[in-house]
Amino acid sequence: MLLEVHPENPEKRKIDQIISILKKGGVIIYPTDTVYSMACDLNNRKAVERMAQIKGIKVEKANFSLICSDLSHISDYTVQFGNNIYKLMKRALPGPYTFILNANNSVPKLFKSKKKTIGIRVPNNIIAQTIVEELGNPLISTSVRDDDEILDYITDPELIHDKYEKLIDVIIDGGYGNNEASTIIDCTNNEPEIIREGIGSLDIL
Repeated sequence: MLLEVHPENPEKRKIDQIISILKKGGVIIYPTDTVYSMACDLNNRKAVERMAQIKGIKVEKANFSLICSDLSHISDYTVQFGNNIYKLMKRALPGPYTFILNANNSVPKLFKSKKKTIGIRVPNNIIAQTIVEELGNPLISTSVRDDDEILDYITDPELIHDKYEKLIDVIIDGGYGNNEASTIIDCTNNEPEIIREGIGSLDIL
């Protein structure tokens, strides 16, 4: 199903519909401040497994990120980190950055693995933030890639729908996406290190 949602003023009825799908174990594709991404409710183990299956990978090998609406959820999934990292995240988020942090004991249980790190994102996108706020917990998420050799990511929600309609419960049309991913900053050693330069400016460092 392709569901058009207003990018600046998401309709409550449509958000409620999306939340209902997520709580029943659904997998969605939604817009962020970078590329369109696939997501499910982190509390639904079968949905996490299904998303890994769609991506063609095993859950324990997946580099899925947590999508949060703000920094308040982050301590639920990470071990304590330095004040310098917290200040950096406060400056950067919401925004097009993924922060790799050391995971606490709750993360291996989510993925049934020995996962020691987790990527955290707070996208500067009202649809994404509203979904997470209404769901009441973070999403588990991964970028939607293209098979094209030139373009890494599909930007047109209608083309995403054409490709994924039989695999995904709802594709949210929030307008054209970007074709450049987030900037990834590794903070596991308490000193920020850029491991992928994406759309997020490096001036925040």
